[in-house]
Amino acid sequence: MKKTFEKTGFTLVELLVVIAIIGILVGLLLPAVQAAREAARRMQCGNNLKQLGLTVHNHASTYKESIPSWCQEFRGDDAYASSNNPYFPVVPDTRRGAPALMQLLPFMEQGNLFGNFDFKKPLIDPRNLPAGTPTSLNIVPNTVHTTNLIPTFICPSTPEAVCDYERYLGALISGMARPWILPRSDYTLLRGAHESLLALVPGVTIPSNCTRDADVCNNALGGVAEGVATPSPNGGFSSHMNIVNRRFTKFGDCSDGLSNTMLFVEQAGRMNLYFRGKPITHTNFINASFVDWNLARHVRALNGLNIANPNDTTAGTQIMNVYNLDQPYSFHPGGIQTCRGDGSVHFLSQTVDAPTFYALMARSDGRVFTDPVN
Repeated sequence: MKKTFEKTGFTLVELLVVIAIIGILVGLLLPAVQAAREAARRMQCGNNLKQLGLTVHNHASTYKESIPSWCQEFRGDDAYASSNNPYFPVVPDTRRGAPALMQLLPFMEQGNLFGNFDFKKPLIDPRNLPAGTPTSLNIVPNTVHTTNLIPTFICPSTPEAVCDYERYLGALISGMARPWILPRSDYTLLRGAHESLLALVPGVTIPSNCTRDADVCNNALGGVAEGVATPSPNGGFSSHMNIVNRRFTKFGDCSDGLSNTMLFVEQAGRMNLYFRGKPITHTNFINASFVDWNLARHVRALNGLNIANPNDTTAGTQIMNVYNLDQPYSFHPGGIQTCRGDGSVHFLSQTVDAPTFYALMARSDGRVFTDPVN
């Protein structure tokens, strides 16, 4: 009697069906994995901003409720600040001293880093430049000049980029060490509103010289308030250019309430330029404020239609995530992370209208608005 054996295993059709099912499952799974990763990165970004907000309060408790200046600047007649400095004031903006994020270093367990710099001199000074610059006055070790030196300043969703300031200063400072690597930051202290944003806010009168003089244009927590010039805690002044008639903003200047006023926002990826998520090149990049730590912006309302002219404000209505040079910008889908004056962190949708954004940014405009995150 013959024994019969049945063949076991998959047919070719069955194998193809199984492969197709696995492919579909993987296709469904990958977006979920990416979304989970972005949620984790966004949470870390929010934690960074939370730490910065708390650090500002620590700074304020030490320096009479003062918020770090968006742009310390030494007077033109400051003998010590200008001594042995061939760039003062030949190179634009070289009178600027320790920027806001740098002033916060002692309050975020970075006192050793803070102690490497001479804060009675500008940041662009031989004493504060990296080793290799043609001078014998260097005191800052090369270990300080590292792109990702301070993780708290970096949003994990931002693409990696080397923060090389040679692209700014190479043509301006003869004999400068190349490359000149500095720590980068994806967060900025808000200074105020550009004319293009103010034009969208009902009831606001736009002055002729908005960026330098008018309080309505410098009405954010990181802007400068009216008053007599006051020396900064680290030896600089809070004036802009040759105007020395401002003082540090204090928490008491925020009559709108700290919980209703933004302090920090994301302005990510600034060492490269991005327009609507795409990297671009731009011939005027060298004209930007050339120290990332010194970053503070008058927020613009951009048109957002022409990548060849990314900074076009003609009939502009878009407040964020168009161009990262002059706007709040993030690599999170749908908006940016913000930190308010009370230290709370909120995600702000990029669809927020201009009057609401301005009301959230201004410290003392007295406008009533519906909080977009509540």
